[in-house]
Amino acid sequence: MFIYTVKSGDSLYSISQKFNVPINQLQLVNGLVQPNIVPGLALLITQSNYVVQPGDSLYQIARIAYVSLDRLMNANPSLNPSNLQPGTQVTLPESPDYVASTFSYLYITGDQGDQDLIQNFTPYSTYFSFFEYHFFSDGSLSQLNASEAIEISWRRNTAPLATITNLTSSGFEAELTDQVLHHPSIRQNLIENIYKLVSNAGYAGVNIDFENISNQSRDAFSTFLNHLSDRLKPEGYSVTIAIPPKTSEDISWLQGYDYGAIGSVVDLMFIMAYDWHYQGSEPGPVAPIDQVRKTVEFALQNVSSDKIQLGVPLYGYDWTLPYNPGNVASAISNQDAANLAIRQGATIQYSEAAQSPFFYYVDQNGQTHVVWFEDSRSIAEKMQLIIGQRLNGIGAWQIGLGFPQGTWLLTEFFKIRRVT
Repeated sequence: MFIYTVKSGDSLYSISQKFNVPINQLQLVNGLVQPNIVPGLALLITQSNYVVQPGDSLYQIARIAYVSLDRLMNANPSLNPSNLQPGTQVTLPESPDYVASTFSYLYITGDQGDQDLIQNFTPYSTYFSFFEYHFFSDGSLSQLNASEAIEISWRRNTAPLATITNLTSSGFEAELTDQVLHHPSIRQNLIENIYKLVSNAGYAGVNIDFENISNQSRDAFSTFLNHLSDRLKPEGYSVTIAIPPKTSEDISWLQGYDYGAIGSVVDLMFIMAYDWHYQGSEPGPVAPIDQVRKTVEFALQNVSSDKIQLGVPLYGYDWTLPYNPGNVASAISNQDAANLAIRQGATIQYSEAAQSPFFYYVDQNGQTHVVWFEDSRSIAEKMQLIIGQRLNGIGAWQIGLGFPQGTWLLTEFFKIRRVT
């Protein structure tokens, strides 16, 4: 496998000829809905050999194949690095078998689309976390039509989890969460209702996604998780959590999350390592690698590496320019972003510092836009981080958005752990 960045003058045909790969395979792997491409587009090429191009070096080939130079040279002992001839076939070494769990969020609609997604993604998923059940002020839970999704997941050897949120009509609600967490009888009622849901519906466990936890509820939230674990774990149910990214304890709006206390009681901690820039912010990378790396380093100071799931976004944002406070960006899936760049004929640029792609375009009304998103290169960087830090695995929000290259990348970098 390697990732080729389209150059000016390239076409799918010329790329297929360069690397001896069928055009339809290029389109399938990269989700291309039309034959056009644009400079800067990242194309995942699944060949096990690389054909040397003019100006190539072994170092450059190692970089785009995401392997070390030493491993590349060991796989090609007869090559002379100082005399690399165009047209030479370079063997790309297979990635080591790093065993990792994968964690896939999925919006449940109750229709056939759920079943299709589950069947398509079970070979690549350790856990599905079905979104969502939310709690009310008395500790009761909303309903979700997930029975068929649960059954199919088990049948396809993937563990289904119930996602429990503090969502209301106005978003993730801190005040409601405070009310429930600080009232012992209501908190216990919520725990019992989660237990009944998990046991009666046939879930493997639960994923707690309480967002905007207030500073005053820091200890109460950790206590809730401790009591929930005491209720579920003895009967074999998993307790997992989605948690915002922290790079230190000095971030005032995230002090409600005690990484150490939380990590000590849950089985897995899905770090939502994204939205450094978001719909209401100024334009910028959604999941810049420097901030993601700092988040992982901070988490490792408090939590065992075998509990940490690195969450990646399958989306980006489209901002209008010039940016004015109060402007709200539009969310866009990674695949839709790439297709938008192609339709607009926009050159895709790549921030080396953030390891994130972006592009500019002008809409039909003459309005300039900038789009930041994720592609094969930025996701591959995060997968390398997972291996380098020996984390439990990777998760995504959310698989219904689609990212065709994702399954190829997963099987390239990881041997996916199965729990059943």
